[in-house]
Amino acid sequence: MAEIVLIINALITLLVTIDPPGLVPIFLRLTYGMTGVERRATAITAAIISFFILTAFALAGETILNGLGISIGAFQIAGGILLFVIAFEMIFEKRSERKEQSAQIAITKDHIRNIAAFPLALPMISGPGAISATILMASKNTGFSGSIVSCIVILGAVLACYGFMMLAHPIDRILGETGRTIVTRLFGVLLAALAVQFVANGVIAIFLSPVSS
Repeated sequence: MAEIVLIINALITLLVTIDPPGLVPIFLRLTYGMTGVERRATAITAAIISFFILTAFALAGETILNGLGISIGAFQIAGGILLFVIAFEMIFEKRSERKEQSAQIAITKDHIRNIAAFPLALPMISGPGAISATILMASKNTGFSGSIVSCIVILGAVLACYGFMMLAHPIDRILGETGRTIVTRLFGVLLAALAVQFVANGVIAIFLSPVSS
């Protein structure tokens, strides 16, 4: 039961950070003119790339931090600040503008071949915020069972993104621009609260841990 709650909490955090509804207008723009098969292939490729990127950071992120001499507490504070900035952008629609700019760059440079990798997988799905949230999640889920939990959470988040991309047209018709804005801002408020909690946990961890010389 405790593991199920842990998975649900971690999945919510990752989903709020990624904001799958925010992918809908970007995916529609990037795949404009594609056939259904091409759109499906693009969504699958983006999901697979994102899964492997986030899984790599979940499994090796803490090792990388230790190698750099960065404590989990310090990373919680830094990650929390980064997530708060992303939340601020979501609430005030700055993130949507930045995503639109990345989408426009991808369209002008290469409309079909590479859009699954850029900008869908990076930075739309597995961007800095998602990577930070993944490393923080993995730091709580240690050991083999913890790694399995992290992989399940990442898979769930990536599948949700794939679902939103595949259902982009009906979702866009149902939500519309106003609906997407409301959902994104709601996610932003939730992410801001999670970011503050990450910072608080990091401060507590640093003050409770002995300072190494």
